[in-house]
Amino acid sequence: MSTLSAESESMPASPGRTRASVITSSLELDILSGKLAPGTRLDEEGIGRRFGVSRTPVREAFKHLASAGLIELKPHTGAYVARLTPSSLVEMFEMMAILESACARLAARRHGKADREALDAAHEACRRAAKRKDPSRFYEANARLHEAIYRASNNAYVEGQALALRNRLEPYRRSITFHEGLMDRSMIEHQRVIDAILTMDEAAAASSMDAHVDTLRTDAVAMVEALSRGEQARPARAR
Repeated sequence: MSTLSAESESMPASPGRTRASVITSSLELDILSGKLAPGTRLDEEGIGRRFGVSRTPVREAFKHLASAGLIELKPHTGAYVARLTPSSLVEMFEMMAILESACARLAARRHGKADREALDAAHEACRRAAKRKDPSRFYEANARLHEAIYRASNNAYVEGQALALRNRLEPYRRSITFHEGLMDRSMIEHQRVIDAILTMDEAAAASSMDAHVDTLRTDAVAMVEALSRGEQARPARAR
């Protein structure tokens, strides 16, 4: 098994971000892009030197990556890039579709004025980011939009379950955002979901959200399958 080499890459945390979050984001990108192959051992001390930090933020980053299923923490042996299984990812995205569709259906039935304003604001933020071809800002706005739909369901339990699973899938969803053409496609799909919610069409809201999550699932599985073959991750299909 290969060990992550220690390279000089001191990276101070930007405002609002901890050193652990900077390390987490960088290692996520390395894993999801295929730079760090499944089974690679992560050298805690080497990563600390790479980012110019002590072992404490590195260990915190490892905990975040392990909770997302991207690495495995093995007692007495260390941290390793997880051997991703497409089937488990499919199952999680299937459950994500069920939860988000339920939120959209309930939102169509129960949303209020504040919910409509939150949906409009988040959708507009997505539109601006897509126009600027800024995937990082689009991902942030997209997260706000989905959270607004969860809240509009006015069901705290379903909202909590959807948010927890979305956070579990966050590294995959964020990486997919950078695929060419996905922002434009997502804008079209978002509009269908929002239109159905605002016209109180429960069936259309649920089916539109299900189709939207299925787009993410297809690309995420293609990415994981590519990584398992040792290839660079790429979109499942041209858009």
